[in-house]
Amino acid sequence: MKISAVLAAAALAASFLTAAHAEDQTNIKIATEGVYPPFNYVDGGKLTGFDVDIANALCDKAKLKCEIVTQEWDGMIPALVAHKFDAIVASMNITDERKKKIDFTAKYYDTPAKFMASKDAKITDVSPAALKGKTIGVQGSTTQQNFLEAKYKDSDIKTYTTVDDASADLAAGRLDLVLSDKVLLDAWLKKSSDGSCCELVGDDLRDPLFGAGKGVGVRKDDTALREKFDAALKDILADGTYEKINAKYFPFSIY
Repeated sequence: MKISAVLAAAALAASFLTAAHAEDQTNIKIATEGVYPPFNYVDGGKLTGFDVDIANALCDKAKLKCEIVTQEWDGMIPALVAHKFDAIVASMNITDERKKKIDFTAKYYDTPAKFMASKDAKITDVSPAALKGKTIGVQGSTTQQNFLEAKYKDSDIKTYTTVDDASADLAAGRLDLVLSDKVLLDAWLKKSSDGSCCELVGDDLRDPLFGAGKGVGVRKDDTALREKFDAALKDILADGTYEKINAKYFPFSIY
């Protein structure tokens, strides 16, 4: 009887642990950068933006209880791998290099890169040859930095913690150009007090180095969570939720 009681107690404890684990799996923490308007930023002390709305919509569809936190860009992937949070929704490009460390869902948006320059500079040609000797600002640890280092070897590439920091230096005359996401730079031009200084120049840039669009990043062993997000993404694309979020921030589709 004593052995049976012990076994029964052990089984009951195991069932409680399993239930608790299952419940924990529905409570996840998502990281975003928080300094990348209009995609993710702080407004009135609250995280908001396209990425944040998409993250909340995915969690709602997947029936997940999600907490969204901020994380500096340079430490984003290491912190995910270290289990400081469970997913990244921060406009992160899906690239082969990043896929060596983490997994991604299907893309949830895809926009081109673009150069921005002072209006007074009258720059129209943004080829590597034309920008030889020019100083170009870019956010560090990004696909745009990788692109510049691979294609613009004769330019002086200066990295920044944020794109806004680079744009501010461009407005102050300390850079010749900035390279970043087209939508992000367009938003800065329209909303920043310094935006009147500058303009987007050259053609839209699309290159394999920029990856296959922006996806939700998860740890490699978290297949179940990735599949939940992929299914939820299909749902919000099908039922109009994605379209409503897109229209809230942009007058055109970024999918």
